[in-house]
Amino acid sequence: MSVCGKYFVDEIRNILNRRERKVIEHPSFPRAAVLLPLYEKDGGCHLLFTKRTYHVKHHKGEISFPGGMFDKEDADLERTALREASEEIGLGERDAQILGTLDDIVTVTEFIVTPFVGVVPYPYPFKLSPVEIAELIEVPLATLLDPSCFGEREILQNDRKRMVEAYQYNDHNIWGATARILKQFLDLISSPETTYPRRG
Repeated sequence: MSVCGKYFVDEIRNILNRRERKVIEHPSFPRAAVLLPLYEKDGGCHLLFTKRTYHVKHHKGEISFPGGMFDKEDADLERTALREASEEIGLGERDAQILGTLDDIVTVTEFIVTPFVGVVPYPYPFKLSPVEIAELIEVPLATLLDPSCFGEREILQNDRKRMVEAYQYNDHNIWGATARILKQFLDLISSPETTYPRRG
């Protein structure tokens, strides 16, 4: 069985669907959604991230998951995540198999973000939006689960310094809302009840 095979995918689906997720309601905060795309590559499970361009309004140059703001024409937030992934990286909306939903989070820019975990085919003819996405970053799940990948970094926010959670992969620093979402996902799948095959 591959480490991103049906058994593990089913296990993630069961973990996400049997828990009571945190839902945040705040009428004055806009809603957004992101997709955590999982796929099999080189015998291991990978997560796909995007690096944003400096042309976007929010989070310029940062590493994030595909996603964006809820549109009034979206049927729900799952549709938002899939539509944005289509617009940003050219992922067909029918090509993502949604496994479940993580807890809502609030960003420093006061968006309520709902993260969806999904499995996508690979290899895939991704097509990047030149306005929004500078590059795709493929990270092995086993690397992200390695404790040495996780740490903190200092940021300046509202003229005050503070420490935030961060993941380091090669020269890529994943922090902020994306790191919070990622940590939530990794904590769930690395619980003692989950039999994710580790390296070694």
